[in-house]
Amino acid sequence: MGCSFSGLNALYDNANGGGDVWINENRFRILRQASFPNVFLVKELISDPNKIKDPSHVSDDGTYAMKKVLIQNNEQLELVKEEIRVSSLFSHPNLLPLLDHAIISVKASQDQSRKQEAYLLFPAHLDGTLLDSMKTMQAKQEFFSTLEVLQIFHQLCAGLKHMHNFDPPYAHNDVKPGNVLLTHRKGQAPLAKLMDFGNARPARRQICSRSEALQLQEWASEHISAPFRAPELWDCASQCDIDERTDIWSLGCTLFAIMYGVSPFEYALEESDESPQLAIVNAQIKWPTEPNAQYPNDLNQFVTWMLQPQATVRPRIDDIVIHVDKLISKYSPLK
Repeated sequence: MGCSFSGLNALYDNANGGGDVWINENRFRILRQASFPNVFLVKELISDPNKIKDPSHVSDDGTYAMKKVLIQNNEQLELVKEEIRVSSLFSHPNLLPLLDHAIISVKASQDQSRKQEAYLLFPAHLDGTLLDSMKTMQAKQEFFSTLEVLQIFHQLCAGLKHMHNFDPPYAHNDVKPGNVLLTHRKGQAPLAKLMDFGNARPARRQICSRSEALQLQEWASEHISAPFRAPELWDCASQCDIDERTDIWSLGCTLFAIMYGVSPFEYALEESDESPQLAIVNAQIKWPTEPNAQYPNDLNQFVTWMLQPQATVRPRIDDIVIHVDKLISKYSPLK
């Protein structure tokens, strides 16, 4: 399905009760709201046979996920266009692909100006997110095995490596369990896909003044989840270089969360009254001590390696992938 900006035409079909949406030449029926805000499960009714589709992304039963975005001003329109552009850059099995999109004008009431809506079409993953799985397992006092932790994490690293090695490198800017779709597979490791590229930006940025540093901090506070936000985005120096290793910090927090159910700084804050910024900037990690949540020290050291307060000594994604490969080999059962 195409992802160009040409022919961005979608249309509600209100003749039959308003339950259908056209995205370019494809018609979809809205089935229900998904577990995410403004995301709906839709079923394809009419498709253009001449459209070229990647067979790996075609749904067997015609079911997809559709994100609906209300656009009320030019700034919001530019943000949606940027999300579409960035989402269309990447093609990797561990990154959620954008299959099609459309931007339309919609009727407004008499006291409102005309508005626009964007529709973004993705593969449907009905098992939900890694965060959903973590909550379900916590309720049952269950934990991922060491090998499952590493297999899920390896897939996140593979997807992020594709972004970090892009030209120019891109940072995802909101790596966390809630942005990882997890599909459970019988007899195999769960399939993990990193999603939501609305915050993704070229990773490398030179900060040359206090005003630029404050602008970056403000943007990060609005867009990047606090428990997974790197120290340099909490307290940005007036003269510094920012790069994709902000994502490595978030990866370290995510690995801790896969193991123990929360970010290390969410866990630390539950145990004390300290501010999140102080705990994060000082990398104050408190490890759970419950007997049923014990993992090899290798994994704890892996987390600590990624959670270096100084970005310049934090590992890069290629180093992370090499290390997780070694750990998978170490903890895989003998064949």
